[in-house]
Amino acid sequence: MSNTSKLKSWLQVIIDLLEAFFKSSKSTKRTWHQHVVPYKGNWAVRREGNKRITSKHRKQSTAINKAKRIAKQRKADVIIHRQDGTIRDRISFSEE
Repeated sequence: MSNTSKLKSWLQVIIDLLEAFFKSSKSTKRTWHQHVVPYKGNWAVRREGNKRITSKHRKQSTAINKAKRIAKQRKADVIIHRQDGTIRDRISFSEE
Protein backbone atom coordinates (compact mmCIF):
# COMPACT_ATOMS: atom_id res chain seq x y z
CA MET A 1 0.00 0.00 0.00
CA SER A 2 1.49 3.34 -1.02
CA ASN A 3 1.78 6.37 1.26
CA THR A 4 -0.89 8.18 -0.75
CA SER A 5 -3.44 5.41 -0.31
CA LYS A 6 -2.59 5.12 3.42
CA LEU A 7 -3.18 8.85 3.82
CA LYS A 8 -6.51 8.60 1.96
CA SER A 9 -7.66 5.72 4.17
CA TRP A 10 -6.73 7.63 7.34
CA LEU A 11 -8.53 10.70 6.06
CA GLN A 12 -11.61 8.60 5.37
CA VAL A 13 -11.51 7.20 8.92
CA ILE A 14 -11.29 10.72 10.35
CA ILE A 15 -14.15 11.92 8.13
CA ASP A 16 -16.30 8.95 9.19
CA LEU A 17 -15.61 9.66 12.86
CA LEU A 18 -16.47 13.34 12.50
CA GLU A 19 -19.71 12.54 10.67
CA ALA A 20 -20.72 10.05 13.35
CA PHE A 21 -19.94 12.58 16.09
CA PHE A 22 -21.98 15.38 14.53
CA LYS A 23 -24.93 13.10 13.74
CA SER A 24 -25.05 11.91 17.35
CA SER A 25 -24.85 15.44 18.75
CA LYS A 26 -27.85 16.55 16.66
CA SER A 27 -30.07 13.76 17.97
CA THR A 28 -29.78 14.82 21.62
CA LYS A 29 -32.27 17.66 21.65
CA ARG A 30 -32.39 19.59 24.92
CA THR A 31 -35.71 20.52 26.39
CA TRP A 32 -36.81 23.76 27.99
CA HIS A 33 -38.99 22.09 30.65
CA GLN A 34 -38.83 24.03 33.91
CA HIS A 35 -38.75 22.26 37.27
CA VAL A 36 -39.87 23.93 40.50
CA VAL A 37 -37.78 22.21 43.16
CA PRO A 38 -36.99 22.62 46.87
CA TYR A 39 -33.68 24.42 47.33
CA LYS A 40 -31.94 25.17 50.66
CA GLY A 41 -35.18 25.73 52.56
CA ASN A 42 -36.66 27.78 49.72
CA TRP A 43 -37.77 27.04 46.16
CA ALA A 44 -35.93 27.21 42.86
CA VAL A 45 -36.62 27.05 39.15
CA ARG A 46 -34.27 24.77 37.24
CA ARG A 47 -34.21 23.94 33.54
CA GLU A 48 -34.42 20.21 32.89
CA GLY A 49 -30.96 18.73 32.58
CA ASN A 50 -29.20 21.68 34.25
CA LYS A 51 -27.38 21.46 37.56
CA ARG A 52 -27.49 25.21 38.08
CA ILE A 53 -30.70 26.92 39.11
CA THR A 54 -32.35 29.62 37.01
CA SER A 55 -33.79 31.51 40.00
CA LYS A 56 -34.58 30.99 43.67
CA HIS A 57 -37.67 32.13 45.60
CA ARG A 58 -38.96 32.16 49.16
CA LYS A 59 -42.40 30.85 48.16
CA GLN A 60 -43.29 27.98 45.86
CA SER A 61 -46.06 30.02 44.23
CA THR A 62 -43.54 32.68 43.14
CA ALA A 63 -41.26 30.00 41.70
CA ILE A 64 -44.21 28.46 39.84
CA ASN A 65 -45.12 31.83 38.29
CA LYS A 66 -41.52 32.35 37.12
CA ALA A 67 -41.38 28.82 35.67
CA LYS A 68 -44.69 29.40 33.86
CA ARG A 69 -43.39 32.58 32.22
CA ILE A 70 -40.30 30.78 30.93
CA ALA A 71 -42.25 27.70 29.80
CA LYS A 72 -44.80 29.79 27.89
CA GLN A 73 -42.01 31.54 25.96
CA ARG A 74 -40.29 28.26 25.13
CA LYS A 75 -43.46 26.16 24.62
CA ALA A 76 -42.35 23.76 27.34
CA ASP A 77 -43.72 22.15 30.51
CA VAL A 78 -43.58 23.15 34.17
CA ILE A 79 -42.93 20.24 36.53
CA ILE A 80 -43.77 21.10 40.13
CA HIS A 81 -42.11 19.06 42.89
CA ARG A 82 -43.12 18.58 46.52
CA GLN A 83 -40.81 19.37 49.43
CA ASP A 84 -39.64 15.72 49.41
CA GLY A 85 -38.71 15.97 45.70
CA THR A 86 -41.53 13.87 44.26
CA ILE A 87 -43.57 15.32 41.39
CA ARG A 88 -46.79 17.03 42.43
CA ASP A 89 -48.05 18.44 39.13
CA ARG A 90 -47.16 19.06 35.48
CA ILE A 91 -48.43 21.96 33.41
CA SER A 92 -47.92 21.86 29.65
CA PHE A 93 -47.52 24.92 27.45
CA SER A 94 -46.23 22.96 24.46
CA GLU A 95 -49.53 22.85 22.56
CA GLU A 96 -50.49 26.52 22.75
